[in-house]
Amino acid sequence: MKNIRLKLTAVLLAFSLLLSFVIAVVDYVKLRDTVLLNQEAEIRFAEDKIIHNLSTIDKVYNLFDMEMASQMESVSKELLAKYEEEPDFTTWNFNALQEKYDMDIFILNDGNKVIHSSFEADIGLDFKACCSGLSALLDRRREEGEFTHDGLDLQSKTGEIKKFSYMPTSDHRFLIELGILLEDKEIFQQFNFIDTIDSLLKEYNIIESINVYNSGGNILGVKTEDFKVNKIEDRFLNVFEKVRKSKETEEVVITENHGKLTYRFIPYNADETRGFSTKRVVAIAYNNDLVANILSKYKNQFLHQLIVIVIGVVGLSLIIARIVAKPIHLAFHDSLTGLKNRAAFEDEIQKRVNRHKKHSLMMIDLDDFKSINDGLGHIEGDKILREFALTIKNVISPGYLAARVGGDEFLILVNNDEIQTVKKTAHILIKQFNNRMEDYFNNEGIRTSVSIGIAISSKNESFEELYSKADQALYKSKMNGKNQYSIFE
Repeated sequence: MKNIRLKLTAVLLAFSLLLSFVIAVVDYVKLRDTVLLNQEAEIRFAEDKIIHNLSTIDKVYNLFDMEMASQMESVSKELLAKYEEEPDFTTWNFNALQEKYDMDIFILNDGNKVIHSSFEADIGLDFKACCSGLSALLDRRREEGEFTHDGLDLQSKTGEIKKFSYMPTSDHRFLIELGILLEDKEIFQQFNFIDTIDSLLKEYNIIESINVYNSGGNILGVKTEDFKVNKIEDRFLNVFEKVRKSKETEEVVITENHGKLTYRFIPYNADETRGFSTKRVVAIAYNNDLVANILSKYKNQFLHQLIVIVIGVVGLSLIIARIVAKPIHLAFHDSLTGLKNRAAFEDEIQKRVNRHKKHSLMMIDLDDFKSINDGLGHIEGDKILREFALTIKNVISPGYLAARVGGDEFLILVNNDEIQTVKKTAHILIKQFNNRMEDYFNNEGIRTSVSIGIAISSKNESFEELYSKADQALYKSKMNGKNQYSIFE
């Protein structure tokens, strides 16, 4: 009974714990995946929104800035005519020209260096030194001799968003560059990607920063008087160039003082390319530690829940095992003696026969047991049966199987077919039972003993055949005077 309860408890515990653990782990994995998916969704949303705004504003300017481009071309032609009349730029009043046309004016020499400008901060800016790609484009424009204009770009020294145009002089020595501030224009205000960036940073805690770089690595929308501050950091320069050339997204994980950040660099090209201004890279930095902290919190909750589940499962398993163990035990055992019943005994024998194991069967009967029940009553008879069951348990070796299969009929399956071993077991069994009953017999004046019939199994012998042989041997013991054993021959 105790063994059944322990085995049942162990099985229930193992199954319940495994099931609870699997369910808890699956729930945690789903929760973790949901957090990661939400993180990715936020980043994708921010990425799509920025790209959409850039695309929209480029398309809008492509459709509606023709008037601005036409105005810039007209001013460029006027300045070109002025150059034909007065080729010495040192005599030009660039501040007066800026006020007249409401445009910044730049003069670039044949080395693509700004030598004169109404925007004094840019005088000395060397495009060949800082921006080789743009410098090569300017060389081609100088040779082509036509008016060209770009999309929105930034003033490198200030970070202001502007539109630039270029017109070469007739002698191809210089480029007349014009710049118009766009940030105060109505179109820019309606599709302001800088405001979009600010709103995304406020809405999503996981996003640390969003930057839009032009082809030269300058950040659009950052106001600064320091040209280097507005430039992409050296540590990101390689990945920036790789993304700009390959047009494929790249990620870089950086550990900084405030945690581990992942920088995602996304290439962007406008539908209609105009110079280098419409070739950009969007960089979104998001906080890995924030997600890790959320997952750690969920993991702690998962462990606490698992502990509670384990405690509950252990308690429930103990209760169920205690309730169910007794009916299970009674289904396979004799309620009076605690030995196996006939059904359980036959099932075990069949298993051993199927495994072709050699064994012997002992059939035991209490001699004159009916006189005990008739003379002393069934209560005393039950005591004798229990005493004999105890005798069996004390005598048989581990692995032997004992059963009560009738009123005073018992069977013992011996895991051995050696005749001497079986004889020894039968002899000890008779002797010990007689010793146990000696005082009882003297007091009551009624005697009982045991007779045993033994059958040694042969190859492929069924239980019914072995049982029949043991029964015949038992009958022989009875006929020869009882209180003895006989072996079927």
